[in-house]
Amino acid sequence: MREANVVCRQQGCGNVVAASRGRLVEKGRIGVRLYGRCRGTESSIRQCGIRRGPGFCNGGYYHHVTCSESVRLVNGSGLCSGRVEVKSNQSWASVCEADFDQQDAELVCRDVGCGAPAALQGGLYGGGGGQTWDKEFQCKGNESLLLDCDTSDRKNNTCLPGNAVGLTCSEPDDVRLVGGVSRCAGGVERYDQGEWRTVGTDDWDDVASVVCRQLGCGSTVSVPPGKTTRGVGFICSGSESSLRECWRMDDLRPGLTVICSDLLVQPDIFLTDSMGGVFRGHQGPEMFRGYNFTITCSTQPQYPGGSFLLTFTGSNRTQTQPAVNHSAAFLFPAADDSHQGNYSCVYDNYVFSHNFSSESELLPLTITASPLPAFIIRHVVVLLILLTSITTSYLYYKPTRRQKRVNRVSSMDLYVNAMEMVSLSSRAEAGPGEERAAQGTE
Repeated sequence: MREANVVCRQQGCGNVVAASRGRLVEKGRIGVRLYGRCRGTESSIRQCGIRRGPGFCNGGYYHHVTCSESVRLVNGSGLCSGRVEVKSNQSWASVCEADFDQQDAELVCRDVGCGAPAALQGGLYGGGGGQTWDKEFQCKGNESLLLDCDTSDRKNNTCLPGNAVGLTCSEPDDVRLVGGVSRCAGGVERYDQGEWRTVGTDDWDDVASVVCRQLGCGSTVSVPPGKTTRGVGFICSGSESSLRECWRMDDLRPGLTVICSDLLVQPDIFLTDSMGGVFRGHQGPEMFRGYNFTITCSTQPQYPGGSFLLTFTGSNRTQTQPAVNHSAAFLFPAADDSHQGNYSCVYDNYVFSHNFSSESELLPLTITASPLPAFIIRHVVVLLILLTSITTSYLYYKPTRRQKRVNRVSSMDLYVNAMEMVSLSSRAEAGPGEERAAQGTE
């Protein structure tokens, strides 16, 4: 791929979009062969080691390179990241962050053969010491290339140092693993020429490493015997961030099957109780001291068996239970201060002759004092006020018929008011305790 970068640079083009290798179809065509490797920084392919003469192309193969035409990303960690530069009057110019927005970023990522924009920031990949683009892009979103967009004169003619826009695009969503119950295991396919096609190779380990890395599935654990079908061949060094940075072959190779380290999906963790002692606080679930609670670990039904390990940051204590119906419940009979801390579930399973594990997000738990004594005191005070009010009203009014009726009405009003006080006190005391944190933190 470094040779392809040199070719694109020599032709005055942008980034490498695709690179492949195929057989020479013209009889008598004389080719040149590169020996050693280009460093990738050369300005011309002639600066790489070249051996001239007929018959030196490896088995009659040639290299085919596709470059972006008018935009490129430079100083990035791969083909999908770097400082944005556009071609202007046969030279390359950096773009000021103020002249560039999300729609512009989507066009650039598409133009260089990458996925959706992931990060957009001035100075992210250097300030750009050369020429600066002096227009502001006004893209509508339906253009094919960035330079197809309308432009206008920049309102502010200066672009401060360090404001050259840097862009990180996601890797193209053009690789998948099929035939397994996990997205991180199965036969390798790549979207190629309008259809999903089997990926094949003779260099299984290096290609498998790139596939696992591109899918965000960790590292390669196993490369079992491939498919009986043959697929589009690829040659990788193993350090590439995506399969499109490898050389694509025009001939077919044995199909590739890969098992990556992140085989298991991330398990879930949540807290429940049966006594109303848990409520949702600002930092997560909070539990009243003395109440029992249960922490449940669960996972999607990928593979049978396995076990859950419950870890706790407050101490070195751990608990392990077998997974029953893909879940396990850990009961704590009485909450105290020693239970305060962060909990997580680790799901372990032995499949494909290897041990795999996956850890949940952290569940923070806070232990607080129980409000029960204050709750009882407040209700006793309200009842005493009620009795005192009724007795006072009875002794104050004369026992005439009309006054008796007034007394009864007044007593009833006092009773209703007192009951409302009880209800308000109950709600104020219970407060967030009525809101169960059945799912832990959101």
